Amino acid sequence: MSQDLKKQLEENGADVNGTLKRFMNNDAIYMKFIMKFLEDKNFDGVNENLQKGDYEALFHSVHTLKGVTANLGLDPISAVAAQMSDLLRNKQPQEIDVEKLEELRDQLEEAYTRFVNILRENKQ
Repeated sequence: MSQDLKKQLEENGADVNGTLKRFMNNDAIYMKFIMKFLEDKNFDGVNENLQKGDYEALFHSVHTLKGVTANLGLDPISAVAAQMSDLLRNKQPQEIDVEKLEELRDQLEEAYTRFVNILRENKQ
């Protein structure tokens, strides 16, 4: 991994060193997985399911996104996804604070877009 990419990720809140340890300090494997994140469709699922009001599918998308981004050390994304998961977990549709969910979705989009742009700029 280039020092520039590492610096950009860290400056935006990613836990690069902690994640590299999980990848046995193998930069090549880490890069392979973090670049595959560009193909992940869970963020699209978050948007689609929120728009449709399908809160069960939304929970699945946001919970999966939380796990993927936590494993990659993209903490700003996983933190917001965790908050969204918590808002949805074991709730009936009428119990869900949709306004708060939409506010968090906006925060999620900001963090997601920031990291996707960094990865795209550094794609080899």
